[in-house]
Amino acid sequence: MTEVEQSTDVVAAQDALMRFVRNFGLHQPDRTPCGQPLPVSEAHALTEIARDGRLRQVELARRLRLEKSTVSRLVTNLVGRGWVQRHTADDDGRGVLLELTDAGGTAAERLAEARRQRLDALLERVPDDERAAVVRALQTLAEATE
Repeated sequence: MTEVEQSTDVVAAQDALMRFVRNFGLHQPDRTPCGQPLPVSEAHALTEIARDGRLRQVELARRLRLEKSTVSRLVTNLVGRGWVQRHTADDDGRGVLLELTDAGGTAAERLAEARRQRLDALLERVPDDERAAVVRALQTLAEATE
């Protein structure tokens, strides 16, 4: 591939990615792309905690790729909403273990359902013969960022 072809690919990818971010609502930090009135970072945190049931705060920071202080504020917001409880880790007196409350579990389920509906609607607009390729491309992009 020539340098001009690579440059053209980069410009096309950049334009497509920027359009997708705007059209899907990823640029709105106080509303999830699935329309929930919740900061995106809190939605990601809620999803990660729900996935494991209990999660160390330091692990949440690693998964979200955020600084410890940012995650601490984020968790404080979730505690304030009544969605998360902090516990001292049994094996480490300095460690913080996070767990969803019943209300947090309900909020996580509501968020997951809204996300499923939004992605289902989006994928329905992708032609059937291209859907698997789109999913593979998204998986490839996600892996490339790891």
